[in-house]
Amino acid sequence: MSKRPRGRRLTTSIAFAFMALAALILPATPAHAAYGPDQSVWVQVTANDGSGMPLAQLQGTIAFDDSNTKYRYSLSICWQSGAYPQPSAVIVVNGSSGSYPIWSGSSSATGCQQVALYSSEVNFGSAVYNLRFDVTAGWFSRTNGQYMSRTKSSGTYDNPFN
Repeated sequence: MSKRPRGRRLTTSIAFAFMALAALILPATPAHAAYGPDQSVWVQVTANDGSGMPLAQLQGTIAFDDSNTKYRYSLSICWQSGAYPQPSAVIVVNGSSGSYPIWSGSSSATGCQQVALYSSEVNFGSAVYNLRFDVTAGWFSRTNGQYMSRTKSSGTYDNPFN
């Protein structure tokens, strides 16, 4: 068996000492804020021309981060048979700042022409006090053939961390 040179053993020992010191001083991973429980989201849009025709249904979950600046969502919008064109949604933060949800795919379900899927984690950059979801759908009225549209809003979902 060969003998290691003394300098190599010293270098190896110093390297291990620095690694041990770094492991004690530096955190293994940066601290992440925690999300609160998922809250269920649901909005149904129906025609208001007397026909009661179903147009769009948004459902899913949202959760707020305990840092008060982030939220995440996982949503689906069912494009129901009476709607034209495809329904859309806006996420309203703190009652004024709106943005479209991030599309993540599509699916199918009974009673839906198509199901659009949306999910994301959003770093708003300042305090998030609450969220609201506005869903807009259009249709041709069965009574007079005119094109109409309607926006229905969810309730307000409050951030439990502020």
